[in-house]
Amino acid sequence: MARAKTGVFGEGDARVAAWAKALAHPARIAIMRVLAARRSCICGEIVDELPLAQSTVSQHLKALKEAGLVAGEVEGPRVCYCLDEAALQRMRQALTALFDDLEPPADCC
Repeated sequence: MARAKTGVFGEGDARVAAWAKALAHPARIAIMRVLAARRSCICGEIVDELPLAQSTVSQHLKALKEAGLVAGEVEGPRVCYCLDEAALQRMRQALTALFDDLEPPADCC
């Protein structure tokens, strides 16, 4: 039986991969853009901005929240979602470091 090998990689690389997986769907990027434009948002308002069903938006918000990119707070019968600015800053720093490490030498093919 095959086993996942993710445990043999560094924690930083695992975190970058989790962020990449969370952002690997265009609907999630659209949700992030809506949240950035509004600074905070009720889930129903996100649905009004996108051509997606409420249940689909909720699934995408769950993936973004599990990756730590979005925070959600219960306000009565609704959940208010917003971007986690500290997480976005950590992601920006980690991705910058990754791309700096991946820069090929000038004489590369």
